[in-house]
Amino acid sequence: MDTARIAALLEPFLEQSLPSSQLDQISTYIDLLLRWNARINLTAVRHPEEIVTRHFGESFFLARHLFPASSKPCHPERSEGPASCLASRLPQGVLTAPLHPPRVLDIGSGAGFPALPLKLWAPHIHLTLIESNHKKAAFLREVARALTLTNINVITDRAEVLAARPDFPQADIVTLRAVEHFDAILPQAVTFLAPKGTVALLITTPQVSQVLTLTKLRWQAQMNVPKSRSRVLLIGYKA
Repeated sequence: MDTARIAALLEPFLEQSLPSSQLDQISTYIDLLLRWNARINLTAVRHPEEIVTRHFGESFFLARHLFPASSKPCHPERSEGPASCLASRLPQGVLTAPLHPPRVLDIGSGAGFPALPLKLWAPHIHLTLIESNHKKAAFLREVARALTLTNINVITDRAEVLAARPDFPQADIVTLRAVEHFDAILPQAVTFLAPKGTVALLITTPQVSQVLTLTKLRWQAQMNVPKSRSRVLLIGYKA
């Protein structure tokens, strides 16, 4: 898909255009998604332009609110140094100091949204994707390979199984989008959180009241996703 058209379609979701290198990666991702979608059911959205707005647009909208400073150029070779770059990209309330790259966990990753666009937006994060379907997990690994993304771990297992493991690493950020059995998964997502961790949800407006009753997190005001009548971004913090 033409990168100039991708940039135009993403404009309502972003504060400024993405670099050409990231637009090239998105174009490659779309080609892979369309090719694999012909064999396995990754998404019901088939038109490339709709894939950009509904999947990439929503995912980058989440990304820029989690990592608002990562939309600005950061130059570790200059006086601020790599530690300052990393510190400027940390979501507020996630870490008090850049002791390690933020650990992001995406539950029910499916076709890779919002997790892989989040990785494109903030390449410094350590990303773990949980996807129980083996074919979908294979697709996620193929996208990571094709886009030369590093520091990514795709786990083929169920979230409830991993949540019951006391040795499973905690995450600084947990993301959820369009998962089945939302009422069961959300409390499990909280168990994955490190102290003062963050949950980012892409959900529908009717689900907001349900979220508030299912967890004891401190929630920001909901943010309406551009170009959508009912989709919202909800970000919560663990005390």
